[in-house]
Amino acid sequence: MNDSLSLPAGQWPDLQPGWVWLCGAGPGDPGLLTLHALNALRQADVVIYDALVQEDILTWAPQAEHIYAGKRGGKPSAKQRDISLTLVELAQQGKRVLRLKGGDPFVFGRGGEEAQTLVQHNVPIRIIPGISAGIGGLAYAGIPVTHRDVNQSVTFVTGHDQSGKTPTSLNWKAIATGSQVLVIYMGIKHAAQIAQALLDAGRPADEPCAVVSSATTKAQQVLETTLAQMATDIADSGMEPPAILCVGRSVLMRQVLDWQGMIAGNAPRNLDPLGRGRPAEAS
Repeated sequence: MNDSLSLPAGQWPDLQPGWVWLCGAGPGDPGLLTLHALNALRQADVVIYDALVQEDILTWAPQAEHIYAGKRGGKPSAKQRDISLTLVELAQQGKRVLRLKGGDPFVFGRGGEEAQTLVQHNVPIRIIPGISAGIGGLAYAGIPVTHRDVNQSVTFVTGHDQSGKTPTSLNWKAIATGSQVLVIYMGIKHAAQIAQALLDAGRPADEPCAVVSSATTKAQQVLETTLAQMATDIADSGMEPPAILCVGRSVLMRQVLDWQGMIAGNAPRNLDPLGRGRPAEAS
């Protein structure tokens, strides 16, 4: 029985020497960590963490060595191959290794690549999912990624490829026409190109859009705009990465669901932003 957590649940897994746990740290707010993540932090000998992991989270692992392995566009960054091989080396030294990644390790986080390298070197792994910024970050902005009166589909897209440019392998026309709501990770630097691709594919110029930067943290900023104005408004606002772009009518729900604004004493701007009358009672 692992007693690293004073919780009433049953058997908590032990982080054994020579193992690597790849763990999602959530979008920023330490309170959005899972209990399995907290359990891992309490046991690790080494924590290798990304740029988007909040420093406060590391205070839950005072016994561990903390190694920064962040990658940020346009800044000096650790190479992915070096990170993966460092994980292998530490595990082979018999360390209890926690690889802590922002959001979810398998959602545009390259966790799959790291896990593959570890397995190829016969290093045992455990995967601990985390709350992805494309869901949790938008929720903190008061934007549901699905709403029964708005969308029955949502598509998650990366805003840049391995080269750091707008992905050329994506069929933007198919994406634009095939999904009612689009959530775009790491797209703020290429917002103009992305918006133009969606407009060329037939998305309306006045379609509601939102940009959420530093989601779920004290530095969170939210910009409400339209598809045609998005790039200009981003430039005028001075917003910077990390940021999530959301394209679709679910953005309108922020007018009534901005719960952080309510905490600050602001009343909802519109109780019926979709113009459809009172919501149907839950069936």
